[in-house]
Amino acid sequence: KKLMEQTDKMEYVDLGLPSGLKWAKCNLGAKTETDCGDYFQWGDVEDKSKTNCNWMNYKYGNVLDISKYNTGLDDIGGTIDNKTTLDTADDAATQIMGGGWRVPTQTEFQELLKNTNQEWVEDFNGSGVNGRKFSSKTDESKYIFIPAAGNCYGGSVYNVGYSGSVWSSSLYASDSLHAWYLYFHSDNCFIDDDSRCVGLSIRPVIG
Repeated sequence: KKLMEQTDKMEYVDLGLPSGLKWAKCNLGAKTETDCGDYFQWGDVEDKSKTNCNWMNYKYGNVLDISKYNTGLDDIGGTIDNKTTLDTADDAATQIMGGGWRVPTQTEFQELLKNTNQEWVEDFNGSGVNGRKFSSKTDESKYIFIPAAGNCYGGSVYNVGYSGSVWSSSLYASDSLHAWYLYFHSDNCFIDDDSRCVGLSIRPVIG
């Protein structure tokens, strides 16, 4: 039985979610499900793993002046536009893959957590890679594996094999310097917020 289906050269998995949303088998920039893939600052469409991930190199400003995706609720300077979801032009999955792919929203991460069984897996399928497996509650043979790819800050990648961090497309509206992301390690998996200038993984969705 074929569990994965192909679209635009990227495999996706139908986890039987209420929304019908389908999740990519691999991280953005990865060739297999155990590859870490690329690291993106929130709202940037280029891999930042080989550059300095900090506010000095963030395309939409710094801690004193945010030029896009700014609610003004935290008294940060810059342009208040009240945008809270990434535009298509700033969605790395859309820009790199096309074909209806995009970065998932915070709500879609919540749906994933509610409708799957999650487990920390070490040495996934003998690959030597640690990460989290999200299995459908309606069909356990269908799953996605997200490697513990860590995060990129400054010019280095940290915590590979120990934790995973995956951007959503949703701004943390009460603090426009932050955006929502999925975080996991061996003991837990939850949605949190992180600084927009940090480089994290992206797991595309479609449908």
